[in-house]
Amino acid sequence: MNWIFLLIILLATLGGGLIPMVVRRVTPNFPIYMLAFTGACLFGITIMHLLPEVYHELGHQAGIYIVLGFFLQVALQALSHGAEHGHTHIPTDGHHHVQIFPLLLGLSIHAFMEGIPLGFQFKDPAALASLVIGVAAHKLPEAFTLITVMMHAHQRGGRLWRILIIFSLVTPVAAVLASVLGQHSTYISNITAYIVALVIGAFLHISTTIFYESGTKHHELSYRKVIAIAAGLLLAFLTLIFE
Repeated sequence: MNWIFLLIILLATLGGGLIPMVVRRVTPNFPIYMLAFTGACLFGITIMHLLPEVYHELGHQAGIYIVLGFFLQVALQALSHGAEHGHTHIPTDGHHHVQIFPLLLGLSIHAFMEGIPLGFQFKDPAALASLVIGVAAHKLPEAFTLITVMMHAHQRGGRLWRILIIFSLVTPVAAVLASVLGQHSTYISNITAYIVALVIGAFLHISTTIFYESGTKHHELSYRKVIAIAAGLLLAFLTLIFE
């Protein structure tokens, strides 16, 4: 387990959550282009690095679990309401009612799942470093959205910090557990490969949803959004230098 990689994930999550806490007024287009960039990066890394790994490990069964992971993410959205891909769903009727526990539960399950591949023993030496970049990029808008919703729900001060810190630790803790348990149990190591396939399905759902939506009212594909997507894909392609 590379502790520097886990630190990168932790700092990316904290950084994403700090933006709405310290910036008084965030430009409305900022989350849109951040989502487009990070979603494209995650998509490219999933296709280029993670898919070959699970098909090498699981063969044709990999496709079954990838599809299951895709629809597992659909089910998780019943709790998180799409916060993984930037949806805040903040009420505008003046009631300011946000269901905090389901949102935290859904996002925490997703965060735990995406930490498990970080503890997997990849055959491709470039896969883990590339995955760290993809997950770290994804954590920025994920934490940004979570804290934005929490602030709207009037979570302030120490409680807001506790939510951010605990959420930031979920993915690194999952990575450590997957790594340690996988090293001491062949059974756990084999199970991890199937979980990686599930996570790939979830990543594909999240990243493709971001392409179509990214917070825009009419799901338009502006030239700025195209540039953000292209930049994200370029970063994903640059991870091939780790080969």
